[in-house]
Amino acid sequence: MGKFLLGVVVGILLFILFLMFGGGKTVKKVGENLTETGKRMEIIEETIKRDKETVENTIKKKFFKEEKEVPKKSQ
Repeated sequence: MGKFLLGVVVGILLFILFLMFGGGKTVKKVGENLTETGKRMEIIEETIKRDKETVENTIKKKFFKEEKEVPKKSQ
């Protein structure tokens, strides 16, 4: 019960501080920065996926090429 009340008090204090330091303006700035960060992350994600596919294809080609070159032993 004590932890719950402490959490409520801390929440109220954070809310009051939030309103004192700009409120909506702060949320708008944070939102804009998050949007920009999200766009950059999408670009990085696409690049990683593309590079991953390229590496996988290269490895598969080399693996199958080496597999074909290995002579089979005859009995």
